[in-house]
Amino acid sequence: MPDKIINFMGLRKIAAALSIAFVVLSIGSLAVKGLNFGLDFTGGTLVEVVYEEAQSLDSVRSALSDAGYEQAIVVNFGADTDVLVRLPQGLSPELGEQILRVLEQSAGSAVELRRIEFVGPQVGEQLREQGGLAILMALVVVLIYISMRFQLKFAFGAVVALAHDVIIVLGIFSLFNFDFDLTVLGALLAVIGYSLNDTIVVSDRIRENFRKLRKQASIDVINISLTETLARTLVTSLTTLLVLLALLFAGGEMINGFAKALTIGVVVGTYSSIYVAANFMLLLKLTKEDLMIPEKEGEAIDDLP
Repeated sequence: MPDKIINFMGLRKIAAALSIAFVVLSIGSLAVKGLNFGLDFTGGTLVEVVYEEAQSLDSVRSALSDAGYEQAIVVNFGADTDVLVRLPQGLSPELGEQILRVLEQSAGSAVELRRIEFVGPQVGEQLREQGGLAILMALVVVLIYISMRFQLKFAFGAVVALAHDVIIVLGIFSLFNFDFDLTVLGALLAVIGYSLNDTIVVSDRIRENFRKLRKQASIDVINISLTETLARTLVTSLTTLLVLLALLFAGGEMINGFAKALTIGVVVGTYSSIYVAANFMLLLKLTKEDLMIPEKEGEAIDDLP
């Protein structure tokens, strides 16, 4: 047992109020503003071109805007000379040539058209539905797995914590109008996996201490367990954040959304594994009786003489 026990659950009511406020704000933003879906979900055209020399992305955006393509999204793709242009307009035989002429006039040199692709709105809607189903299926599988490995109250706590993380990440993307594309959807699933791993480590220690510290109250056992796993939780979160921050600031625009969603998810997931999951277990009145190992038939019967 640690020399000093941190009273995490002493702040459980404040933490619960904070979580509820963030979840309500996130749901409100999603209901009012919705998500700023990228071309992966809404449909549109993707044009990849190669310049002879590196170009300023701002000048490329300005040239396209002046030509009537105000909603064009322009990012580097690989080398500095490779530029990817995303347009909400539908595919037409002339679109690639039109974009190419605009970019050549802006650059004053030849520009090579490498590829042009189109994502239809029907495909985008299908991807959106499948992405939502993937997240729901992940939560259901987690509920079943935790129920089998631990106990139903642990499972409800884990699923509430994961839903809390996903809703807040979606809410932040909605509130700040960040682009939501397939890379962000992948990051959401990664957030579920990361947060689940942390929650399982904490739950395993809570179960172990409930069976070992039988005279302690439930709230004390949870505080002891959280204190014992705190160092591991912080080290894991901080090392993960170092990599994600490097991707966020130096990884380029193509994976910016992925890094942004995962960075938010790791911060929120670390908080939820400490406060949301454990708080919900207390709310469901988890006790040592829930975790008693059932005796096998005949174990308690003394041998007959």
